Amino acid sequence: MRRAVIAEDSVLLRMGLVKVVEMAGFEVAAEAGDAEGLLAAVEEHRPDLAVIDVRMPPGFTDEGVRAALSIRRSRPSTALLLLSQYVEERYAADLLAAHTSGVGYLLKQRVADVEEFIEALRRVADGGTALDPQVVAQLLVRRSNDPLERLTAREKEVLSLMAEGRSNAGIAAQLVVSESAVAKHINSILAKLDLPKADADHRRVLAVLRFLGVGA
Repeated sequence: MRRAVIAEDSVLLRMGLVKVVEMAGFEVAAEAGDAEGLLAAVEEHRPDLAVIDVRMPPGFTDEGVRAALSIRRSRPSTALLLLSQYVEERYAADLLAAHTSGVGYLLKQRVADVEEFIEALRRVADGGTALDPQVVAQLLVRRSNDPLERLTAREKEVLSLMAEGRSNAGIAAQLVVSESAVAKHINSILAKLDLPKADADHRRVLAVLRFLGVGA
């Protein structure tokens, strides 16, 4: 059984997170209420996944983000899922700039949709990404006058869902189209963004990074 560490200063929310993480098939090895406790727990238990509140004591600013980046440097194999009360896309960008796999950033309200949250936990733990749709929407609004403007409305929809971490099958289900149609859209996106030649998976990551404004 894979192990998880949960860092959240609200006792009630932390109790709820423990329950949902266990439902997702993880053993909760430790809980923490601040960044210092989180770092100590990760060092002791070496978890597969850390679920982290963005704002924690003592300053309630970006303690969780800084702890997550520290974990990524010291234990890159530990997947990171950050939770935030508000949309702050720069934190998602910071995380993705540091690494492009095994990372997620969701609003806390997503925890209420247990099935979707469990899917996000598993996807991040498996090395994928999970970005909140509201974060993705804000990023799309602020991006203008760049190569993304070459994309059609449908291609922007596909790229937004790619940024959320969805697979081709997941995108097809969301848009109610075939997987082959999704594949054609992705090929068109990669061509229009003038990405360097590389394997398909790497070019897909580059496309998402360009969309997020943190690379490529």
